[in-house]
This record gives sequence, C-alpha cells and structure tokens, in this order.
Amino acid sequence: MKFFEANFDGLVGPTHNYAGLSVGNVASLSNAKNTSSPRQAAKQGLSKMKALHDLGLVQGVLAPQERPDTYTLRRLGFTGTDTQVIEKAAKLAPAVFKAVCSASSMWTANAATISPSADTADGKIHFTPANLTNKFHRSLEPVTTGKILQAMFRSTSHFAHHTHLPDNDHFGDEGAANHTRLCSQYGKTGVELFVFGRYAFDSTKPAPTRYPARHTLEACEAVARLHGLNQDQVVYMQQNPDVIDQGVFHNDVIAVGNQNVLFYHQQAFVDSKNKLAELQRKFGNDQELHLIEVKTDEVSVEQAIKTYLFNTQVITLPNGEMAIIAPTECRDNPTVHSYLQQLTSRGTPIKQVHYYDVKQSMQNGGGPACLRLRVVLSEQEQAAVNQHVIMNDNLFADLNQWVDKHYRDELSEADLADPQLLVESRTALDELTQLLDLGSVYQFQQSK
Repeated sequence: MKFFEANFDGLVGPTHNYAGLSVGNVASLSNAKNTSSPRQAAKQGLSKMKALHDLGLVQGVLAPQERPDTYTLRRLGFTGTDTQVIEKAAKLAPAVFKAVCSASSMWTANAATISPSADTADGKIHFTPANLTNKFHRSLEPVTTGKILQAMFRSTSHFAHHTHLPDNDHFGDEGAANHTRLCSQYGKTGVELFVFGRYAFDSTKPAPTRYPARHTLEACEAVARLHGLNQDQVVYMQQNPDVIDQGVFHNDVIAVGNQNVLFYHQQAFVDSKNKLAELQRKFGNDQELHLIEVKTDEVSVEQAIKTYLFNTQVITLPNGEMAIIAPTECRDNPTVHSYLQQLTSRGTPIKQVHYYDVKQSMQNGGGPACLRLRVVLSEQEQAAVNQHVIMNDNLFADLNQWVDKHYRDELSEADLADPQLLVESRTALDELTQLLDLGSVYQFQQSK
C-alpha cells in the first residue's frame, strides 16, 4: 500500500493583525502595531498551498478560529450585546482585547501533534490538539481546533482524537512545531522526535532565562503515551536554552526533518552528540540517516531567525527527491541563499529549493513550516479524510473568491474594535464551514 505525507495549511483568518502578542518571537514583537492585510495574507497562504499541490503533493486546508472571541470576554466579566462587549473590552482592557482578536491559528504547526498509524499500538492515526498554555491568545484555540480536526478526520476506524493536555504550564504543549518524525519510508515504523524547552518538575535542569520555554518534557511524554508509541521508537531532546533566549521560540525555528533527513543548526540542542547518537541507534544503524548540521560560522543563529532558514518545509517530491520550501527572505539574504545553493549539491537527498512569498505571515513570526500540519496517510486513510478540505483547482478558486468577498484589504489595531469585524468574520466562517463540509464547529453556529 502506498503511503505519503500530506500537508494541511492553516487558512489565515479575517482578523490577521500585528498586535505583537508573542514574547520570545522576534518578528512578532518587531512588527507590532503595523497595519496588516488579511486579504493578502490569506492569498499568500493559498498560493503556497496551490504550489505544493501543483508539485504533486497532497495538500489540505485547516479552517481558522472565530475572532474576536467574545465568549472569552464574557467569561472575563464583560457584559451586554456583542457590540457592547467589544467596546468595553477595547476601552477597559485593550491588551486582553487584542489577545482575543489574534489570528494565530494560521500557524497550524501548533495545532496538534500527530502520530501516523505505522507508529501507534492500535494502527490508527492519533491527534492531540496542543494546549498552547504559555500564551493567553493561543490558549483559546485547542477546543475549536479539536472540533475542526474531528470534522476533517471523521472515521473512527482510521483516526483517534484525544483531548488536549491539562491547561497548565507544567504540561505546556506547542504541538508539531516541536515534533519531527524520521523514517526510511512514510509507511514504515519511524522514530518520533519530541523537543522540549524545560523540565516542569525539576528546576535544577537547564532552562532559558530571558524568554519562556513553552514546551515541557512532561507534555512530550504524555502525548507519546496517549498515542501508544513504543518508547524504543521515541527520542526526547531538549532545545538549547541559549537559542530560546535568542528568539528560537519553537524547535521548527532551528531544526526541521523529513523521512531520513534532519536539518538542524549546530546550536539547536542540549547534549547534541549523545542525543543524535540515540536518534541514529533507534532509527537503525543499518539505515542511512542524513544529519545535516549547519555550523554557526556558516549561518548564525541570528541569520537563521531573521530568514527562517529552518522554518522551511522539507518535502519529498513524487520523483523521490527532496526539496526545501523556503520563504523569499532566505533568497534575499546573501549568506543563507549561498548556503542553500551549496546544500543542493552536497550529496544529500535535498536537491531543490523553491522560494515563496509569505511575508504577511513572516512579519508576524511564522514561516512556511509554521503554516502547515503534516499527516502521513495511506491511500485508504486518505480516502477516509473529508475530501472537501483537500486542495484542488476548484477549491483554490472557491477559497480565493471567498477571501475576496469577506476579507478586508487593510486592518489596523484600531480596526479590531469595530463591531462590524465580528459580523464579517462570522459570516465568512459560516460560509467556509459549508465550503469545507465541517458542520457546526464554531460556538456562534451552535448558539443559532
């Protein structure tokens, strides 16, 4: 049976804005208060999805969250009509209000951790939504994310869905942004690499001091248990606290993997030598594993963060070659561009680099890899996926038309307080759930 890796990209939401909510994310903070373009952002994301579809990959779409989140504002004591709730919150608690307007669910790498059927004890694909407890604006996402994933992957014969981990920083879980699966072939049992920032129950262990470590070892271990993974096929690696303090808030800003390739920076991990040896051993000493280490004197951590060299997608094309999907920022940086040009001729499986413009996302702190959630599927499992979320020429045209109809061309921080934005967002999402055959996944639909 044929197996392959599908990418499900987050559709940028109607309230895409630059509020600078993410402490530890250099791009997010440096572009705070800039005027955004939700329409352009959504179309840039759709163009990347269509490009991967045209390269021969299976590409899907993951719907955004409802924002502004008036339900959370009511939980926080704001009363009245939706308009009154928005006006009061914007005036009395502007920081809270900006948080409930966030469109950060576009970064689908944080939506969940997924283990394919080849790795799990029951032979099903397992999904655990990330709780994202470290950032208030992102902690609002997991319940709706779980509903959307269940609407996309409905078959109980093929898919198993778990509730997100307890909403506490001890089990801080940032999803697939800190998870990589390595394998000889997609359908073979692989090694699942979980990367964490700190030990929740042991303060004597290394931890960053400037920026928060969002993901804990204990969260990694819990997800591995939930997914029924064999511990002989699991590796836990700690992210280097020094690079977290330089702005590497997730592992996918400093490392990325695909099949038998791990592409990472020299400073990415704690105890690299021993941990990479464990990874090779569990992968199989008789199997070829390409550990592509980028030295600091080749590309600095600062350059890697600025260009998102490692927040690229490493994909396997239908002809078996691997390609890197990179933001245009990598092409525009002479050092990084030169490195990538050399990489394709070094004898590794990576033979091509493709550059795409995702500047609206990049300015808010997320590159190509942030925008996608990877799911390994067999042909039978793919047939069980909700086919309305799979990219094709018709869906691409329909979604672009939908964006043109509902999205604003510009959005400033002040515009977030416009009550009409909530009406526009709900109207758009209601129509989107019909386009994607999701049912009533949003709270406003359930209260109709």
